[in-house]
Amino acid sequence: MTNTSNATNEKAGVHVEVVVIGGGPGGYTAAFRAADLGSKVLLIESAARLGGVCLNAGCIPSKALLHTAKVITEAAELPGVRFGKPVIDLDALRKWKDGIVSRLTKGLAGLAKARKVTVMQGLARFASAHMLEVETPDGLKRVSFERAIIAAGSSVARIPGFPYSDPRLIDSTGALAIEDIPGRLLVVGGGVIGLEMATVYHALGSRVTVVEMTGQLIPGADPDIVKPLAGKLARRYEAVLLNTRVAGLESLPEGVRATFAGDGAPPPQVFDRVLVAAGRRPNGALLDVEKAGITPTARGFIEVDRQMRTSAPHIFAIGDITGEPMLAHKATHQGKVAAETIAGHAVSFAARTIPSVAYTDPEIAWMGLTETEAKRQGIDCETATFPWAASGRALAIGAEDGGSKLILDKRSRRILGAGIVGAGAGELIAEAVLALEMDAEAGDLALAIHPHPTLSETLAFAAELAEGSITDLFVPRKS
Repeated sequence: MTNTSNATNEKAGVHVEVVVIGGGPGGYTAAFRAADLGSKVLLIESAARLGGVCLNAGCIPSKALLHTAKVITEAAELPGVRFGKPVIDLDALRKWKDGIVSRLTKGLAGLAKARKVTVMQGLARFASAHMLEVETPDGLKRVSFERAIIAAGSSVARIPGFPYSDPRLIDSTGALAIEDIPGRLLVVGGGVIGLEMATVYHALGSRVTVVEMTGQLIPGADPDIVKPLAGKLARRYEAVLLNTRVAGLESLPEGVRATFAGDGAPPPQVFDRVLVAAGRRPNGALLDVEKAGITPTARGFIEVDRQMRTSAPHIFAIGDITGEPMLAHKATHQGKVAAETIAGHAVSFAARTIPSVAYTDPEIAWMGLTETEAKRQGIDCETATFPWAASGRALAIGAEDGGSKLILDKRSRRILGAGIVGAGAGELIAEAVLALEMDAEAGDLALAIHPHPTLSETLAFAAELAEGSITDLFVPRKS
């Protein structure tokens, strides 16, 4: 145990055993777990409600709106049935979305109260190795602590030179507010966040243009997994511009004028709104962690070991602020590791994979090594992809453009990674995650009896394809 005697040598209005900075998924998980293990815990959150970006302005409200988009799109494309044009009531839609968020945030407040976790609203900064200064609505407060867990998350990255004072320029938080349905929407960034918001606004009636600097949408996934989505968006949207960047934005009375650069870049165009989805940056530089003996990286990340300890052994860090991937489910697992380490448990963060999901239409999910990464690392691997066009369940729900892919070690037959594109991919990928964590081989998936007809069996079919035992496709025997 670290000597914490100096924690009480400075005057403070509050002293706690464990303080958690940030009330997002990682922060509240760490606080609740630490309390469950017997610590006196203070949870500091800068916003008025717990939940962080994910619950209040990210994961949850976006999924609510994406559900609405899915219903609209499926109704319009349902074979043999014709519905009237949907009437969009933005006030009712916002109220429904906000109600979901409110219900969940009230639940978190109740869980904190039940565990006797004290919640303080305010912006925390380190004053020393064992002291925080917190700017609260009631003034500056000083908090001394024995252990600290930094879960301060990340913020929207901004592109220099854009006219952010123009309210027609929005980030993901502004997009989720759905103040209106713009006639023409420019989405800057073809990653997960940009494409999810594009999905929502297209379904609501906007004409969408997506600009991506690289040669592929969702650059982190394999190209063949992204291909069905890219083809569908090319048909649905006004334009999908790859290898292109927005060179400038100009505020005009009639809209925001965008100029483009890159091979085949179009001439300047005027849009009603511009969504800037150029990624996120960690909040490490905002906490004065240097006063606690911690030096963030040039990008603002805080380096940690497998127990989530920083260079100051009594201070831990979790979530976005510790590096990529910036995902809520990574933060929650890290939060438990930090809390359990503080309680003296012999634990570590040793996840072999952290799955990623794009809740687009169709959904895309991947975990472990991509084929691209495996080849880059010189791994002798093989892939097996089962096309959903051969799945009765996929055909019945109009998802025949999907596919389930396994990346396997050629010698050991162990599963190295997986990618799925199609309806419910985010749910289906969990089986592949468990398979990788359990060191499963392709044969293990192939021999596990899956329910039929389902989309879940497409992973088993991919494994059968790799094993040469598939009967749902005809594959000529290798000589």
